[in-house]
Amino acid sequence: MKAVVCTKYGPSEVLQLTEVEKPVPRENEVLIKVHAATVTPADISFRKGDPFISRLFTGLLKPKFTPGDELAGEIEAVGKSVKGFKKGDKVFGSSGTTFGAHAEYICLPEDAALGIMPDSADYAEAVAVCYGGLTALPFLRDKASIKRGQKVLINGASGAIGTLAVQLARYYGAEVTGVCSTANLELVRSLGAERVIDYTKEDFAKAGQTYDIIFDVVAKSSFPRCKSALRPDGIYLITFPSPGIMVQSIWTSKFGRKKAMFQATGLRPAREKSKDLLFLKEITEAGKLKPVIDRRYPLEQIAEAHIYVEEGHKKGNVIITF
Repeated sequence: MKAVVCTKYGPSEVLQLTEVEKPVPRENEVLIKVHAATVTPADISFRKGDPFISRLFTGLLKPKFTPGDELAGEIEAVGKSVKGFKKGDKVFGSSGTTFGAHAEYICLPEDAALGIMPDSADYAEAVAVCYGGLTALPFLRDKASIKRGQKVLINGASGAIGTLAVQLARYYGAEVTGVCSTANLELVRSLGAERVIDYTKEDFAKAGQTYDIIFDVVAKSSFPRCKSALRPDGIYLITFPSPGIMVQSIWTSKFGRKKAMFQATGLRPAREKSKDLLFLKEITEAGKLKPVIDRRYPLEQIAEAHIYVEEGHKKGNVIITF
């Protein structure tokens, strides 16, 4: 089978498409024929080994792994002890820190972060819901305890996580302001944002508005910079684990009413992710979530997909198709 292999850190050219042995499922595993996977900023970090902490999962000096986390596909075979899935099931989910989704086949344990795909979505749409949803949902619902009527600002509202965060915040009854570039204002409005801010023309942190939740999905701001834009009990969320946010998270948990929070959503237990996949499936089928896809690349163009994501201007998701 074909698989992408990364054997050294560096630019997109280090990714090699090669022939490897097709995996065979163990007793507790399912064999998935992958139909779609995502390319995300996290994939760029793991390929480059930057920040250095990412190498804890791929090798301190030299990597050797098949990239890719989120996937959607069809179960081709199951181990003899598997009870929850059967051959022919269409599934979506996350391989977590074992990676391996940028390959034609992958074996995952039955208790991995897997769920049955939404009936209303194709493979590309399902994996798009998986990536953005498994990040935005635990931040908004679990960390911030989002409530109806709150004012929520999403910084980076037109990206893969941002487009889902806007819709999830609206699902929970919040009043949403989306921050994005000029070209994406109408897209963010179409997803349910009552107000949009063009970051090329206006600084949301200095606009005089205050919010219950500021969710920076692109890590382009900071808690000190946004503090004045938070209401007295406001919460600042950011997806990037910098040393600064770690210190601020600890400090604000003990002092002051305004809180800074970070969560390593990718490291959550698979059972929690599986519950979230079921929830995301249900609200997608109910028409409450609309996945946004910018570009689709065949597996053979994995390097081009990485280059496009690394430019930082994508709308929604970049998908690898098989």
